[in-house]
Amino acid sequence: MNVLKVIEIMASSEKSWEDATRLAVKTAGKTVKGIRSVYIQDMSAVVKNDDIIEFRVNVKITFEVLK
Repeated sequence: MNVLKVIEIMASSEKSWEDATRLAVKTAGKTVKGIRSVYIQDMSAVVKNDDIIEFRVNVKITFEVLK
């Protein structure tokens, strides 16, 4: 039986929501091993002068803690 754990992370990027998601996974990977999946729970953006200046994601990352 595998035991999985889910953590929630918020990340942001000036490029895109995809880049923000990659940053969340990369950051989590520094301290968490065995990442299996990422679920994008929420997306938002910051607008300034009629332009998006920051993309934000709230993600759930699933990783294995016991095989």
